[in-house]
Amino acid sequence: MNFQTVTFELSAGKKEQLPKSDLPEIVFSGRSNVGKSSLINRLVNRKALARVSATPGKTATINLYRLPDCRFVDLPGYGYAKVSKKEKDRWGDLVEGYFDQKRAIGLVIQLVDMRHPPSADDRNMIDFLSEWQVPFIVVCTKSDKLNKTQTATQLQLFAELFREYGIDFYPVSAINGTGLEVVKTTIEKAVIALKNKKEESS
Repeated sequence: MNFQTVTFELSAGKKEQLPKSDLPEIVFSGRSNVGKSSLINRLVNRKALARVSATPGKTATINLYRLPDCRFVDLPGYGYAKVSKKEKDRWGDLVEGYFDQKRAIGLVIQLVDMRHPPSADDRNMIDFLSEWQVPFIVVCTKSDKLNKTQTATQLQLFAELFREYGIDFYPVSAINGTGLEVVKTTIEKAVIALKNKKEESS
């Protein structure tokens, strides 16, 4: 699958602004400042396709990037305490509006910071994805910031936490490239599976 040919498509602040779901969609979800933009940039080998905000909670839109075989969907980061209740409610309406549209979701990549246990917001999102039966994996970002002992401890923690969900999780670093090939392969398989399913039903 070609990850190099990619263009910014649009930013949607309202669900009505979302384009027709004409490609398999790979969705990136996670807390503010968890590294979604950095991961997207590294996957497509671009330095600044997805803007990395220095201010958590600043990105309040769904940003879409078009590739030849799929679309990357970057959901707005959640969990930033200084965002107003009105803004949090708008975020909730926008994200739920996205999932309500029954779009061609191939995979949701749920990002959590590997240095810390998943937050209440992270768990809520994982529960949401599980209840909606959306295919997803957990990517543990910023793995480069841990030493070997800390890495082993966190891997055991995540293994125990996610065992009940029966989901896969992968340590990843947008800095040194750890785990990127596994994530790419998982995306490719998800895109192919969704295309095959669509062909079988047509």
